[in-house]
Amino acid sequence: MQVEFRECNFFNLWLWLEFETTPSLMERQYIEEIFDSWFFLGKLGGFNAENLQVQETGLEISYMDYDNTLAGDSLLSLMHNIGDVEYEGTWARCWVDMGTSDAIAVDVLINAFTQFNRDFFALKRLVIGGENSDWPVPNSGRPEFESEDS
Repeated sequence: MQVEFRECNFFNLWLWLEFETTPSLMERQYIEEIFDSWFFLGKLGGFNAENLQVQETGLEISYMDYDNTLAGDSLLSLMHNIGDVEYEGTWARCWVDMGTSDAIAVDVLINAFTQFNRDFFALKRLVIGGENSDWPVPNSGRPEFESEDS
């Protein structure tokens, strides 16, 4: 699976998946579950690079002293919104407002799709940001469920 980056705005980010063939209903359900799970973790503040105490400790975490004060003092890092996954031919796309989530969220998503590609079915490309010329995004850049006043 190839990973590409285009113009990225974390508050208005389109994520694109290209498949080898048109995805089946079961494959679509898997893809949607990955996006939903990723967003749910983001909505709960899971992608907060300011508080990576375990990662920064290294491999030996036995009896580690976790600093709850440090965790509580870090800035909130929350995803704000996600649209439905849309499909057209061999492409899928999903809009997300990553809010104040850190870029580690993108790494986690790439890692998940990389493993998914290895274990389940072939993904040709994951494209972060931008727009496909043959499948333009709505002019507002937001899903239809979001009004201009929000």
